[in-house]
Amino acid sequence: MKADMARSLKKSSVYDAFLAVPENQVAEILNGALHTHPRPAPRHALAASALGSELLVPFYKGQGGPGGWIILVEPELHLEGHIMVPDLAGWRRERLPELPKTAFFELAPDWVCEILSPSTAQLDRTTKRDLYASFKVPHIWLVDPDSRTVECFELQKDQWCLVGSFADDDTINAPPFAAAPFSLAPLWLD
Repeated sequence: MKADMARSLKKSSVYDAFLAVPENQVAEILNGALHTHPRPAPRHALAASALGSELLVPFYKGQGGPGGWIILVEPELHLEGHIMVPDLAGWRRERLPELPKTAFFELAPDWVCEILSPSTAQLDRTTKRDLYASFKVPHIWLVDPDSRTVECFELQKDQWCLVGSFADDDTINAPPFAAAPFSLAPLWLD
């Protein structure tokens, strides 16, 4: 059934429009509709890069943390007819022992992070968060560089539950990365 949905999507005019989106835009297909937005602004790109940097050493390299994760910036997810591009995503290595040969992933991540901006916040907080829940992504973090906050959610019985809310230079200690707490200060440009 998943393969049928993916084939159907690739034959659709929405998919043709997706392929025609200029490279300076991010394109996603959510619930059959094409959504586009500009590439991240510098403040948002910094937050994503700094967060990725904080997580890579302990969770990818295993230095000062448990390792065992693949963490990527803007991976393209193809999940049952939806094309999603989270700002960051991570897979436990036992679920993703090797990277796919394709330019996209068909395996839902174990963690996603969306960097909120005025052009994406509503979609990230509603449609995309609901889709991540439907694909059983266990954790989502919502980072707002403008308000300098991070909200951490965990999927419990198909519902998102807030497990931590952090601001400014707080030390973040939240699942799935609680094993190596770190300061949020590098995420914000003062």
